[in-house]
Amino acid sequence: MKQTFLTIAALLVPLFVFSQQHFHRALPPGNYSGICRIAADTFAVVDDKAPTDGFYLFRLVADTLRGRITEAQNLGYRSSGQPNRDMEGVCYRPSTRTLFVSGESDNAVYEYTLDGQRTGRSLAMPTAFRHAAKNLGLESLTYDTSSHRFFVTTERPLPGDSLLRIQTFGDDLQPQCQYLYKPDAPLSPSHHHGVSELCATDDGRLLVLERQLRVPRRGLGASARISIYVVEPTPTVSSYGPLLRKTLVTQFTTRLTLTSRKYANYEGLCCLSPRHLLLVADSQNRYRHVLNDWFLLLTPGEY
Repeated sequence: MKQTFLTIAALLVPLFVFSQQHFHRALPPGNYSGICRIAADTFAVVDDKAPTDGFYLFRLVADTLRGRITEAQNLGYRSSGQPNRDMEGVCYRPSTRTLFVSGESDNAVYEYTLDGQRTGRSLAMPTAFRHAAKNLGLESLTYDTSSHRFFVTTERPLPGDSLLRIQTFGDDLQPQCQYLYKPDAPLSPSHHHGVSELCATDDGRLLVLERQLRVPRRGLGASARISIYVVEPTPTVSSYGPLLRKTLVTQFTTRLTLTSRKYANYEGLCCLSPRHLLLVADSQNRYRHVLNDWFLLLTPGEY
């Protein structure tokens, strides 16, 4: 493995990085918006436009030395039988062997068994989050196995706020404290921007995936700038305390041009190992056979 720069775009931070991959024969077209690891090669993936509420189970075998996914298999869609609710984030809690999925249309987080059925439990969401703007609500969800806390946040600040609130919940599913986070300003008025994912690391820190999308009316020239930051939500930083200080881990841009179809709107992020990250993109169901369901394995430098 050698240190390099991301070939699909301009990169500001050195890292070990590998090529984007798609698996059109093995995996169905989707609107993949969140991913989490359940077991060694088993991942849960949510699709925000799936016919019903639920999640996919994928088998993804990764060769971290070569930086590639060597095998991909669809293990099936696990439906709760309830209507689609714009599922955006997913996380796994090992102690109960259950998944939690956030929905942006109802701004709720429900618990599911691995066969897709709801358990009847959900995170006790504070009222303020229930009033998040449509399509800008609960986009991100993760679970920290070291502190036994869930973290959720919205894509944009809540009405009346100028900062994002990152809300935590304990294993009792009750709200704990909130952390304040300042997202990047939009690159231009035409850029759709916001936080699309949170990912807890094994040392108690938190990765924050921000994106800036620009999609011209005819599509050509579309770009997606992806930024991954790390923050430290320590217990000493409490509700409405100082801003979380964010440190850039990596930043890159993917584009759709006449010669390249590597545009990727990365929405999902999970830790593949303590030193490897896995991202998944929303292709809008492989829009017009131009976009792809990209997966990207990368290893940031120290963070």
